[in-house]
Amino acid sequence: MTTTEIVSTDAGDARITWHQATKKARLVLAVSHGAGGGIEARDLQALAHTLPGQGVTVALVEQPWRVAGKKLAPAPGTLDIGWRGIWPAVAKPGLPVVSGGRSAGARVACRTAVELGAAAVLALSFPLHPPGKPEKSRAEELLGAGVPTLVVQGGNDPFGKPEEFPAGGSYELVEVPYGDHGFAVPKRAEIGQDEAVTVITDAVVKWVQSLR
Repeated sequence: MTTTEIVSTDAGDARITWHQATKKARLVLAVSHGAGGGIEARDLQALAHTLPGQGVTVALVEQPWRVAGKKLAPAPGTLDIGWRGIWPAVAKPGLPVVSGGRSAGARVACRTAVELGAAAVLALSFPLHPPGKPEKSRAEELLGAGVPTLVVQGGNDPFGKPEEFPAGGSYELVEVPYGDHGFAVPKRAEIGQDEAVTVITDAVVKWVQSLR
């Protein structure tokens, strides 16, 4: 069952699209989009279709700037305000909440995890650095998440390839071969697009099962 909810935050109205667990729910995954797209992203949609069958209710969160029809995301602090504002709604079912996001949304999840009491963090396409600027690392945000964290990263992500991530961090990292920042794979790749998406969903299913 899918329902939509508007939630007022100090950054404006956010929108949550709920994909309810199809068997007894044990977790909520609250996951948001990046700075250049919405909840229609292939990875978010795949998780929303796969995880409910694993007892995970998925809350796809559209940040206020996106709901307002703006094309550019605001400053990180404003994104965090919006995320804090939706948290009571995603925590309302009374289940452990995994805080997640792709790209900029992953940064928000990492920055606020401890503060909000997240059970874990799912970071999809974590933007380790701006393209071509590895010296401007955001590794501190990832390493500071403070809760169990899964990073799912495209093997060819210009915002940070898997081998660029710091060793010894308290996180797991799964590579999507050939994937770019949106997990798209080129036609010449050894795996197809559907296979690439399956790598994502399989990794997240396995990980959430380990959180029991």
